[in-house]
Amino acid sequence: MPEPSSTLKRRGRLFRFGAALVVLLAVAGYLVVQYVTGGRGAPGCKVVSADDEGTMYQFTPEQAVNAATIAAVGTGRRMPERAVTIALATALQESGLRNIEHGDRDSLGLFQQRPSQGWGTEKEILDPTYAATVFYEHLAKVRDYTKLPLTVAAQRVQRSGFPEAYAKHEPDAALLSAALTGNAAATLTCDGRPGTTLAAGAAGVRAALVRDFGRDVLQPAGAEVGSAATPKPSASPGARTVTLPVGSGDSPAKGRTAGQRGWQLAHWAVANATALHIERVSYGGREWTAGNTDSEWRRAATTGAGGAQRTADAVRIVTAQ
Repeated sequence: MPEPSSTLKRRGRLFRFGAALVVLLAVAGYLVVQYVTGGRGAPGCKVVSADDEGTMYQFTPEQAVNAATIAAVGTGRRMPERAVTIALATALQESGLRNIEHGDRDSLGLFQQRPSQGWGTEKEILDPTYAATVFYEHLAKVRDYTKLPLTVAAQRVQRSGFPEAYAKHEPDAALLSAALTGNAAATLTCDGRPGTTLAAGAAGVRAALVRDFGRDVLQPAGAEVGSAATPKPSASPGARTVTLPVGSGDSPAKGRTAGQRGWQLAHWAVANATALHIERVSYGGREWTAGNTDSEWRRAATTGAGGAQRTADAVRIVTAQ
């Protein structure tokens, strides 16, 4: 039997080398992902039932930020929890709660709204706060929408070619809505591992709060915001802390309890932890810490730095810098 030619041998060695290289690159990529995410990878966030039913929905930090914005806009418009559930289920179906720049024909954004159909300009629709606002404006015009099946209410706003598709997202949307409107305490957690963007600091947290809730979230109740003028990591703890009193006098919370307002703000902060580099959030005697192995809300210390007594009726958000 003749021996293989030298050309065939070289091809065989090249093939084996190429295959080995592909395997090594795949392993390297896996290890990088594990290192960056602490060995857990996506999704990074979860929300559980407040009724100890074991029901849980897992999602990504990107989805968490968008869901928190949708809920904040809804409560800011005095919409009930049912409206927020409808909005979240719709966004889950239309975009997977991602602010995408493409879709069927000219559809864009969280709700796949179309500029050609009068929903707004491309720039407006790609602004999650605007997109949620215009969705609620249309939903509020649907007569008795809170009594309608979710698919019917969503379809009267969206005019989708697949109206029944919204139904499969209702359980997950209901869990998210309960947490992000503050009606279910200590039920939403995220790993909170920062991305590659620069830390936002207290000023970034304040700007994001105003973006989603409006300026009243920092004002008339006398919300105290630690000075962010010094960007150095060695700045005093107050420079990294945003404290939000949630007493009944907080005008956006009229018609809602302080507890609901407080847990909405606390869950909002956790949902935004990765994007805004938030290290700790505390409220109602509970505290969440970024990078915690189980990402649970734990019993909080009653005193802060220097032995100062912490305010029980305020949400405290501590940033990385």
